[in-house]
Amino acid sequence: MTAADATAFAPALVPAGPSGLTRAIRDLMTMTRRGLLRMVRYPSLTVTVVGMPVVLLLLFVFVFGGAFGAGVAEGVSPGAGGRAAYLEYLTPTMLVTTAAAVAQSTAIGVAMDMTGGIVTRLRTMPVAPVSVLGGHAGAAVAQTLLAIAAVLGVAVALGFRPGADASEWLALVGFPALVALTLTSLSVAMGVAARSVESASNTPMILLLLPFLGSGFVPVETMPTAVRVFAEYQPFTPIIETVRGLLAGTGPEAATAGIAVAWCVGLTLAGWLWARAAYRRSRV
Repeated sequence: MTAADATAFAPALVPAGPSGLTRAIRDLMTMTRRGLLRMVRYPSLTVTVVGMPVVLLLLFVFVFGGAFGAGVAEGVSPGAGGRAAYLEYLTPTMLVTTAAAVAQSTAIGVAMDMTGGIVTRLRTMPVAPVSVLGGHAGAAVAQTLLAIAAVLGVAVALGFRPGADASEWLALVGFPALVALTLTSLSVAMGVAARSVESASNTPMILLLLPFLGSGFVPVETMPTAVRVFAEYQPFTPIIETVRGLLAGTGPEAATAGIAVAWCVGLTLAGWLWARAAYRRSRV
């Protein structure tokens, strides 16, 4: 979208009531709708967000799964049994990776706005500042949940069978939404701070690499000491283990879930403060 797109949203963004909070909420909803429309106007980006985790899922299950599965489950022999065991182990990782993929596309969208002139246009209008970046965050969370559902559907079609009960399925909506908000807040900050769309597309790659350096693809116990220490204490390991426990129906360990939630809350706050500070600096 270009600066001219702001004009199309002008009627919805003009204050109509005396309440500042009401105006801010309305502006936020308008900008979120704009972010969701981006999914329709840029379908190739949306397909890529879902396609990349699906390709990784197929690659690891059918190419490496026969061998890897024997290492993640006891009493499993390499081959078909190994692929089934590895599918069960890998699916939670792919759901979290999907959230990271959406975060990368969010950073690109924010950078397009920051460098394309639309933000400059919005600053001349009576628009609540929180809605400009908040709209990206809200749309990204919704897109993440839809993408996660699609990837989970592919995993089920391949033979994955979740063991979650009703309460765990409810948690499987709330916790991924929190993870999506965390990664989105960081990616929004990266997009605002980026000097170009190209750099915004590269910076969030760290979010896609961290699952490989955690318990996402192999148990941390199999790693060398230095790598294992990093894997155990980086945020993606407790996040993945929490999703894994919920999907399995066994429930995550309370300590692991608590650490995962603490990481999410802390990183969300840090990302939002970073985004706000970068947004204010960009006015100069």
